[in-house]
Amino acid sequence: MRILALDTATANCSAALLLDGELRERARRLERAHAELILPMVDELLHEGGVTLSALSAIAFGRGPGAFTGVRLAASVTQGLAFGAALPVVPVSDLQALAQRALDEDRTIERVLACTDARMREVYWGCFERSGEGFAQPVGLERVSSPAQVQLPAGWTTRPGRLAGAGSGFAAYPDLQAQLPLAMTAEGLLPRAAEIARLAVPELEAGRFFTPEQALPVYLRDDVAQAPSGPSRN
Repeated sequence: MRILALDTATANCSAALLLDGELRERARRLERAHAELILPMVDELLHEGGVTLSALSAIAFGRGPGAFTGVRLAASVTQGLAFGAALPVVPVSDLQALAQRALDEDRTIERVLACTDARMREVYWGCFERSGEGFAQPVGLERVSSPAQVQLPAGWTTRPGRLAGAGSGFAAYPDLQAQLPLAMTAEGLLPRAAEIARLAVPELEAGRFFTPEQALPVYLRDDVAQAPSGPSRN
């Protein structure tokens, strides 16, 4: 499995290359200039890995939610690269990638509330739990709401296993941690292409991939764009 992944949905501009289980990555945290950095990162990784774009299995990307410009950038770059190399694409939720990073960094965590600052006094949030294979699996839908409306799935507070919060939403709205029974919070974590690449593997294996023109961003707010309705197996 050979997967190129990229993400520009947050302040963390990153790219990763997964070659038969070996992961290489580039990441830089900055407020802007993602458009100037992402393609050079991709070129560096391909050169370092000794592969061409057309030799890959697929391109995965952080499809949001996140900053409007950043989410759109990741989708458009993915479309261009995948179309030119005739590769399928795998959209991956940035909230899921954030949850995966939290699970990977602390093996005692079983469930994660991923919550990021959506500005306008709102947060993007989603709930995820560790699968038997160690992947962050969604529990319910991803949402955008006021911090006061964030809630955990039924039964989460009574089940064994540590529950963590992750993401910039906890830094922006400190009361979130107080209103929820979280064992810990990792408010400084951001999603990365490294986790997006890993999460794309089971999607590809299950045939859940799309054509380049279906590399669409997901904003959550106001339904600006929707994820593609079904996988393509061309």
